[in-house]
Amino acid sequence: MESTQFKNIKPTGAAPQEKKKRRGAVSEYKKSLTEKQALKRLYGLSERQFKKYVKDTLAKMGRVENVSEELIKTLERRLDNVIFRLGFSKSRSHARQLVNHSYFLVNGKPVNIPSFQVNKEDVIVIKENKKKKLVFKDLKDTLKKYESPVWLNLNKEKFECNVIGQPSLLEVNPPVQIPLIFEFYSR
Repeated sequence: MESTQFKNIKPTGAAPQEKKKRRGAVSEYKKSLTEKQALKRLYGLSERQFKKYVKDTLAKMGRVENVSEELIKTLERRLDNVIFRLGFSKSRSHARQLVNHSYFLVNGKPVNIPSFQVNKEDVIVIKENKKKKLVFKDLKDTLKKYESPVWLNLNKEKFECNVIGQPSLLEVNPPVQIPLIFEFYSR
């Protein structure tokens, strides 16, 4: 036997457990925090690493022309990021893992430190014994369609890269407002 007393009752509004979102302007602190978190996640860095990069860049203020560009140059020149930019991996975290497992030589020497800073005229190559690994099986086909950044000269046949310049802020075009990040760490 069904109860008819609840049949015609219509639900009203939100469930009692749902909280209403706060209305109003977003604080400057929240904007800065959001931008910092976005760039930090983009490069897959820990808070400690990211803070060190920002503080080091802020210390160069006055000595460099554009501190925003200096921060991006530093982040882009990390070996794990360069491997990602070359198309050798599908993500920065995958590139970091490949670097950690010593898949690459920089100037003929094995490097297993993802934060290693590459410089102009460095040569980055996949180790011969690692080229046969499953992870690089379709790399030749993938690289045919891939266009590397202008500051990296990629030899698609040898899986070799010559660093011929520096990354630029315009080329990278990060989806964040970098001055807000400096503001966050200047508090």
